Amino acid sequence: MPSSTHETGGAVRDGRANAWKWLRLAVIAGLIILLDQITKTLILRSLPLYDSFQVIPGFFNITHIHNPGGAFGLLADGHPLLRKILFLAVSAIAAGAVLYFYLKTPRSYVWLSAGFALIFGGAVGNLVDRLRFGIVVDFLLFYIGPYHWPAFNVADSAITVGVAIFAFHILFNKLPE
Repeated sequence: MPSSTHETGGAVRDGRANAWKWLRLAVIAGLIILLDQITKTLILRSLPLYDSFQVIPGFFNITHIHNPGGAFGLLADGHPLLRKILFLAVSAIAAGAVLYFYLKTPRSYVWLSAGFALIFGGAVGNLVDRLRFGIVVDFLLFYIGPYHWPAFNVADSAITVGVAIFAFHILFNKLPE
């Protein structure tokens, strides 16, 4: 039992700060997961596999692609069972590590924690695909002439933005002690 009002007030403030931190994670990651799964469902229901339509001619298409591998199709030609086990394990470990870093980030590092929440939401979004289908649904395709960036999705975009925020903190020595 606290011995003074000061100790009680501090505990209440810490509890509220932790609640806000959990809420921030739930809102950011939850919105990413929701948006990712909604867009993938729309693609699965409305665009046959490998079909495409131009959004910005010569630059951007919506193209229905399935990625059985990792980032940029890594190990896409591997044995399906091994690939599934490996990517499920790696995705789960990565999501757990990012969650750990999120929880260890001081609440004053709002951008860093938001970056971790984006990475977590993106990792979970792609993990849902791997659990449901054994592949990841990709559909955003950017290109200039014959040069194409590998197709990606909302989850991949969130991961990229989150990693960029994290990289900024590393490059400019803005990490917590």
